[in-house]
Parts: sequence; structure tokens; C-alpha cells
Amino acid sequence: MESQTDWSVLAVDTDSGEVLLESDPDLLLPTASVGKLFLLHHLAEMLDPDPSLGDLMLRKDGVAPVADSGLWQYLDAPALTVNDCARLVGAVSDNLATNVLLDHVGLAPVQAVAARLAAGGSMLNDSVRDVRRPEDPAMLSIGCAADWVAYFRKPHPTVMSWLAPATDLSMVSSAFGLDPLAHTAPEGELRVWTKTGTDDGVRAEVGLLEVGERRAAYAVICRFQGEAGPVLARMRAYGEQLLDMLRSG
Repeated sequence: MESQTDWSVLAVDTDSGEVLLESDPDLLLPTASVGKLFLLHHLAEMLDPDPSLGDLMLRKDGVAPVADSGLWQYLDAPALTVNDCARLVGAVSDNLATNVLLDHVGLAPVQAVAARLAAGGSMLNDSVRDVRRPEDPAMLSIGCAADWVAYFRKPHPTVMSWLAPATDLSMVSSAFGLDPLAHTAPEGELRVWTKTGTDDGVRAEVGLLEVGERRAAYAVICRFQGEAGPVLARMRAYGEQLLDMLRSG
């Protein structure tokens, strides 16, 4: 049995606007790393007029080390391009690359992007921290399903290219049967672009699912107490339901 949970869920057919799944879509909840999407969108807009900005090298020793998700902390490379940092954030939610990019562009412009894109109040509150002190924002990001579905109905194509190899298919996307390490090319009829967020008592996934000629923007966000297993099972069930709806036409 699930402990106390709060859910914000929405899925919409991107062509028809038909609501496929819905449960309290305007409820703001903690979303952990999902808010990094606002950083990626800001970078994509910076690259639109001048793609060469993506070639700028950024050093990882310019910010404090940070643990948990990501690969760069384990790599020898002392510097990566802006584009490669963004690719790491999209693929493995890289915390070090996130903080290096935020140090480069500043948090305030990213928050301005969030305020423009997310009418419901979704926001990236801070950089990633190993320890949150009382004076720090209490959570990395907040969000609601309605904001993220609105975004993925018309996402930035560069952001989508960075999200294409996302490896965390443990939540809603666990229902899709894809190889977490190799799913950028269509497998039969199905593709997914996704961003997840994980923290104590938080699981969130937002993205775009393509099944044949149909697409659905979706977001499933949960705040919970107790074990994560029942929450992940319900998220998978949402994925199965969404997949069936798109296949049934």
C-alpha cells in the first residue's frame, strides 16, 4: 500500500489537444532535476543566433565538486564544450555539468526563462548542492504537470536533441520497453524524449512520447512518504495507459 502521496499528472495529444491523462495538473510539487530543463532551454536560445557559443570550453574546476548523478565527475577531461555539458545534462542529468553551465550563464537568466515559459510557477530554484543549508533554497526545483506538458507540446528542437539519449527510463518510460542506453533511433513505432527528477520522497518524469504518427506530451510528478516501489509501479502504469491510448488511436 502506498503511503501518503501527492500527484500532478497530465498527458495531452500534441496534435488534437485531447487530454489523455489528468490528475491535479496545476499542483506544484518538488521536481528535483526536472528544473534543469529551464537551463537547457536558456542555452538553446543563446545558441540560436550564434551556434559557435556551443564550442566554448568550460572547466569543471571552476565550481565546487558535487556528487550523485552524472559522469563528468568520473572523467579525466578537465574541460568540455558548452554543447557537451548540455549533452551530459540531457543524457545523465549531470550535476557537475549543470553547475558549470549555471556558473557560466547565471541563475537569474534561467529563472527569467522559467517565469516566461511556465505560467503555473515551475522554477529552477538553485544550483545542485550536496548539502542544503537552512539559508539555501529548500529544493532544487518545483513544477506542475500542466507547465511541462505545455512545454513539450512545442519544445525547443535543440533541447530535444540533448534529451534524446536520456538514460533514466525507470519511471513512466519503463513501460515503453526501450534500451536505456540506445534508443535515439526509432525502435519500430516508438520514440521518447524525457527528463526525470529523483530525490528523497520525489519522483518526476516529463517528456514527449511518439507512437507511429501520434505524439503525446506528458508529465507525472509525485511527492511521497515511505517506499518508492509503489510510486514507481504507478508511474509505469501511467506509461502503459498512455502507450495503449496512442496505439489505439
